[in-house]
Amino acid sequence: MPGSTIARSPPPAERPGAPALLARHLGRVEYEPTWRAMQRFTDERDARTPDEIWFLEHPPVFTLGMNARREHLLAPGDIPVVQIDRGGQVTYHGPGQLVVYTLIDLRRRGLSLRDLVTALERSVTEYAAELGIRARAERTAPGVYVAERKLASIGLRIRRGASYHGVALNVDMDLEPFRRINPCGYAGLEMTQLASLGATADVSSAAQGLAPHLWRALGVSIRS
Repeated sequence: MPGSTIARSPPPAERPGAPALLARHLGRVEYEPTWRAMQRFTDERDARTPDEIWFLEHPPVFTLGMNARREHLLAPGDIPVVQIDRGGQVTYHGPGQLVVYTLIDLRRRGLSLRDLVTALERSVTEYAAELGIRARAERTAPGVYVAERKLASIGLRIRRGASYHGVALNVDMDLEPFRRINPCGYAGLEMTQLASLGATADVSSAAQGLAPHLWRALGVSIRS
C-alpha cells in the first residue's frame, strides 16, 4: 500500500526463521479499494511473503457479509452499502473507529480460525483493561462487549490458508449510524466506544496502544 509507514516485529517465538510480521499504518482510506487490496495481497502471496497487519480507519460505509440478510439494513440513508466477502452480517465503519486487518498465513503460523478470533478479542480486552475498562468476549457472539454493549466487532475471511479482514474497535466516533442497522444481525444491540467509557484516545493512539497486546496474543516476540 503506497504512502504507508511500516514497522517490523520479529518472527513468532515458536516459529524461528518465519517471515517477519509487518505493521502498516494507513490513515483514513476508502473502504472498497482497501478491501480489493487485501484480496490481491492474499491471492498473490507465497510462502516467503511476510504477514501484515493494517491499522486504519474508513469514511462512513455499511458492509454486508457473505450471508448477511438485507432486512438488517434498516435505513442506510446516504451512507454507501458494500457487499463483501467476510463472514458475519451487517456493520458500520466510520471516522473515529480503529480498523485492524490481519493478513496472516494461518497455516504457517500454526493458527486456527478460532485462535485468530481469540487473539483479536484478547488484544482488545487487554487494551481496554489498560484504559480502566472491563470488557469481555462472548463465545457465541464474536466480538468484545462492555456490559451489554458492543465495543468491537470481528469479521474474517480465510482463503488459500490465509486470513484477511479483522476487527473494528470503536474509539471516538459518531455511533448514530449503528442505529440504522441491526448491528451484526442483532436487533436492538447497542454499541459503545472507548470515549463513552471514559477513555481519552484517538485512532492513532489506539493503534499504538492495541499493537503490543495483539503481538502478544498472536505469539509474536517483542525485542527491545
